[in-house]
Amino acid sequence: MSEEQLQAIYYQIQMLESYLVDLIQKERTIVKVIQEASSSIESIGGIAENEHLETLVPLGLGAYAKAKIIPNEKMILNIGAGAAIERDKDSTINYIESRIKEMQVALQDTATQKQQVAAKLEQNKQELNNFLQNARKLSK
Repeated sequence: MSEEQLQAIYYQIQMLESYLVDLIQKERTIVKVIQEASSSIESIGGIAENEHLETLVPLGLGAYAKAKIIPNEKMILNIGAGAAIERDKDSTINYIESRIKEMQVALQDTATQKQQVAAKLEQNKQELNNFLQNARKLSK
Protein backbone atom coordinates (compact mmCIF):
# COMPACT_ATOMS: atom_id res chain seq x y z
CA MET A 1 0.00 0.00 0.00
CA SER A 2 1.41 3.36 -0.99
CA GLU A 3 1.59 6.47 1.12
CA GLU A 4 -1.11 8.06 -1.06
CA GLN A 5 -3.45 5.15 -0.39
CA LEU A 6 -2.70 5.42 3.33
CA GLN A 7 -3.51 9.14 3.31
CA ALA A 8 -6.72 8.46 1.36
CA ILE A 9 -7.85 5.90 3.94
CA TYR A 10 -6.98 8.25 6.80
CA TYR A 11 -8.90 11.09 5.15
CA GLN A 12 -11.86 8.76 4.56
CA ILE A 13 -11.81 7.76 8.24
CA GLN A 14 -11.95 11.42 9.27
CA MET A 15 -14.83 12.10 6.89
CA LEU A 16 -16.77 9.04 8.06
CA GLU A 17 -16.27 9.98 11.72
CA SER A 18 -17.60 13.47 11.01
CA TYR A 19 -20.56 12.07 9.09
CA LEU A 20 -21.29 9.62 11.91
CA VAL A 21 -21.39 12.49 14.42
CA ASP A 22 -23.83 14.33 12.12
CA LEU A 23 -26.05 11.26 11.87
CA ILE A 24 -26.07 10.83 15.65
CA GLN A 25 -27.10 14.48 16.04
CA LYS A 26 -29.81 14.07 13.40
CA GLU A 27 -31.09 10.97 15.20
CA ARG A 28 -31.28 12.87 18.52
CA THR A 29 -33.16 15.72 16.85
CA ILE A 30 -35.70 13.35 15.29
CA VAL A 31 -36.26 11.63 18.65
CA LYS A 32 -36.89 15.03 20.27
CA VAL A 33 -39.40 15.95 17.54
CA ILE A 34 -41.23 12.64 18.03
CA GLN A 35 -41.32 13.18 21.80
CA GLU A 36 -42.63 16.73 21.36
CA ALA A 37 -45.30 15.56 18.91
CA SER A 38 -46.38 12.80 21.29
CA SER A 39 -46.63 15.31 24.12
CA SER A 40 -48.73 17.56 21.89
CA ILE A 41 -51.16 14.74 21.17
CA GLU A 42 -51.39 14.01 24.89
CA SER A 43 -52.06 17.69 25.65
CA ILE A 44 -54.66 18.04 22.92
CA GLY A 45 -56.36 14.85 24.11
CA GLY A 46 -56.46 16.27 27.62
CA ILE A 47 -58.65 19.17 26.59
CA ALA A 48 -62.11 18.20 27.82
CA GLU A 49 -65.10 18.78 25.56
CA ASN A 50 -67.04 20.95 27.98
CA GLU A 51 -64.45 22.36 30.35
CA HIS A 52 -62.77 25.75 30.09
CA LEU A 53 -59.09 25.57 30.93
CA GLU A 54 -56.76 28.33 31.96
CA THR A 55 -53.16 28.27 30.79
CA LEU A 56 -50.12 30.48 30.41
CA VAL A 57 -48.99 31.59 26.98
CA PRO A 58 -45.27 32.42 26.68
CA LEU A 59 -44.64 35.94 25.38
CA GLY A 60 -40.85 35.75 25.47
CA LEU A 61 -38.03 36.42 27.92
CA GLY A 62 -39.89 34.69 30.74
CA ALA A 63 -43.08 36.75 30.39
CA TYR A 64 -46.43 34.95 30.22
CA ALA A 65 -50.06 35.90 29.69
CA LYS A 66 -53.05 34.04 31.10
CA ALA A 67 -55.33 32.58 28.47
CA LYS A 68 -58.46 30.44 28.40
CA ILE A 69 -58.76 27.40 26.18
CA ILE A 70 -62.27 27.10 24.88
CA PRO A 71 -63.36 23.50 24.18
CA ASN A 72 -64.74 22.59 20.77
CA GLU A 73 -62.88 25.50 19.17
CA LYS A 74 -60.72 24.90 16.15
CA MET A 75 -56.99 24.71 16.67
CA ILE A 76 -54.35 26.51 14.68
CA LEU A 77 -51.95 24.05 13.09
CA ASN A 78 -48.61 25.14 11.64
CA ILE A 79 -48.13 23.19 8.40
CA GLY A 80 -44.76 24.69 7.51
CA ALA A 81 -43.39 27.44 5.28
CA GLY A 82 -45.05 30.05 7.50
CA ALA A 83 -48.54 28.69 6.76
CA ALA A 84 -51.12 27.67 9.35
CA ILE A 85 -54.60 26.22 9.09
CA GLU A 86 -57.56 25.77 11.39
CA ARG A 87 -58.48 22.20 12.25
CA ASP A 88 -60.75 20.53 14.75
CA LYS A 89 -59.28 18.49 17.60
CA ASP A 90 -59.46 15.09 15.85
CA SER A 91 -58.00 16.39 12.58
CA THR A 92 -55.16 18.03 14.48
CA ILE A 93 -54.36 14.78 16.29
CA ASN A 94 -54.51 12.83 13.00
CA TYR A 95 -52.14 15.31 11.35
CA ILE A 96 -49.65 15.10 14.21
CA GLU A 97 -49.84 11.29 14.20
CA SER A 98 -49.07 11.24 10.47
CA ARG A 99 -46.06 13.50 11.10
CA ILE A 100 -44.89 11.13 13.84
CA LYS A 101 -45.05 8.23 11.36
CA GLU A 102 -42.97 10.25 8.89
CA MET A 103 -40.43 11.00 11.62
CA GLN A 104 -40.27 7.32 12.60
CA VAL A 105 -39.45 6.43 8.98
CA ALA A 106 -36.77 9.13 8.96
CA LEU A 107 -35.42 7.76 12.25
CA GLN A 108 -35.19 4.25 10.78
CA ASP A 109 -33.44 5.59 7.66
CA THR A 110 -30.98 7.50 9.82
CA ALA A 111 -30.29 4.42 11.95
CA THR A 112 -29.63 2.39 8.79
CA GLN A 113 -27.26 5.05 7.46
CA LYS A 114 -25.53 5.19 10.83
CA GLN A 115 -24.96 1.41 10.79
CA GLN A 116 -23.58 1.55 7.25
CA VAL A 117 -21.22 4.40 8.07
CA ALA A 118 -20.08 2.70 11.27
CA ALA A 119 -19.37 -0.53 9.36
CA LYS A 120 -17.39 1.31 6.67
CA LEU A 121 -15.52 3.26 9.35
CA GLU A 122 -14.59 0.06 11.17
CA GLN A 123 -13.47 -1.52 7.89
CA ASN A 124 -11.22 1.45 7.10
CA LYS A 125 -9.77 1.47 10.62
CA GLN A 126 -9.02 -2.23 10.31
CA GLU A 127 -7.35 -1.65 6.96
CA LEU A 128 -5.23 1.15 8.44
CA ASN A 129 -4.27 -1.00 11.44
CA ASN A 130 -3.29 -3.90 9.17
CA PHE A 131 -1.08 -1.59 7.14
CA LEU A 132 0.57 -0.19 10.26
CA GLN A 133 1.21 -3.69 11.68
CA ASN A 134 2.75 -4.80 8.38
CA ALA A 135 4.91 -1.68 8.31
CA ARG A 136 6.15 -2.41 11.86
CA LYS A 137 7.00 -5.99 10.93
CA LEU A 138 8.97 -4.81 7.90
CA SER A 139 10.90 -2.23 9.90
CA LYS A 140 12.13 -4.80 12.46
